[in-house]
Amino acid sequence: MSLIVMKFGGSSVGTPERMKRVAQRIIDRKREGHQCVVVVSAMGDTTDELIDLSKQICDTAPPAREMDMLLTTGEQVSVALLSMAIQSMGEKAKSYTGWQTGIYTEAVHAKARISKIEPARVLEALETGHVVIVAGFQGMTEEGEITTLGRGGSDTTAVAVAAAIKADLCEIYTDVDGVYSTDPRIVKCARKLNEISYDEMLELANLGAAVLHPRAVECAKHNKVLLVVRSSFNHNEGTHVKEEAVMEQGIVVSGIAYDKNVARVSILGVPEKPGQLAKVFSALAKEKIDVDIIVQSGVHDAADFSFTVAMNDLDRALTIIDGIKSAVGYRETTSETGLVKVSIVGAGMVSNPGVAAKMFEAISELGISINMVSTSEIKVSCVIANNRLNEVIQALHTAYGLDTDSTVSVGGPQERR
Repeated sequence: MSLIVMKFGGSSVGTPERMKRVAQRIIDRKREGHQCVVVVSAMGDTTDELIDLSKQICDTAPPAREMDMLLTTGEQVSVALLSMAIQSMGEKAKSYTGWQTGIYTEAVHAKARISKIEPARVLEALETGHVVIVAGFQGMTEEGEITTLGRGGSDTTAVAVAAAIKADLCEIYTDVDGVYSTDPRIVKCARKLNEISYDEMLELANLGAAVLHPRAVECAKHNKVLLVVRSSFNHNEGTHVKEEAVMEQGIVVSGIAYDKNVARVSILGVPEKPGQLAKVFSALAKEKIDVDIIVQSGVHDAADFSFTVAMNDLDRALTIIDGIKSAVGYRETTSETGLVKVSIVGAGMVSNPGVAAKMFEAISELGISINMVSTSEIKVSCVIANNRLNEVIQALHTAYGLDTDSTVSVGGPQERR
């Protein structure tokens, strides 16, 4: 008998009818001889509705602790209803919140990281033949405070629980059949990958691919959890995310990702002396602002440098930099929005020269300027204006031989959490 974790996002359980279909799917897996732990997100738009309610109550940003108390109720509704559905179909099931599951987190609200899981209660329920339904996205601190895990929290919950109970498999059910070479909403002839390595998937997730959250992939890699990404709307074979993936003959680039949440900050006329960059990036790091691509150019005794941050961090970043102007002695700052970071990822890039050049050529042939570039062993990223994103994605997809003869049918709205 194998032990599997199944994770379903908000659109999969968004209506009573979909909830019942998910319940039947879980029962089918159990009757195949598997022990099943199921991680579920809040139904449909529940989280957005709860956030809207908080805005109607509070004129300013609501307390983070109370937002966690509020938002975790969405998952509690889901697990209870799904457990009822399974029981009504003749199987035993028990629902648990994150804290009942034994999920402990650091003492941070809204974006806590899991510190440990004590799954005794889950294992006991499995031994008595129950399907265990776990609320995703949530946990508690050592002091008993309820916390949420932030974006992608349910994916992370599923993988962490799979690691804690030593599951044979963790299945992530979403709105497409698996991991594709790029967003199938943009490229209808995108290639579904039968398998992909943890490292490639982690790069794609970090670079904007929405099918899995980076923290979940990172957790799977660290704990060697076998992941399968598959559709909740059909029974097609999904994509296996594993330690080493078999690369298709002639395929050097596995996938193309994009991230529209990009803004560029430029600091001009920085005096050329040691420690200047340290002052800037230490100040940003202190305020938990992540910096991505950094480019520096020197002119005589002064330097200009640019870097990218998330759009929602732009105003704070500019305020912080303004606050250290006297210490750094720069001339001025500028910022730019309306950008997108487009990235190619593939383990085969290491041993194949000219991969980056092909990317630059494909973009330049469209008459589009490249603003910034970043590379690693298995990825190349370019920051460009976002007004012709679809053309760029399609051109790159064709240039690297990723187009297929078939088109992708997307099963439903994008999953939530």
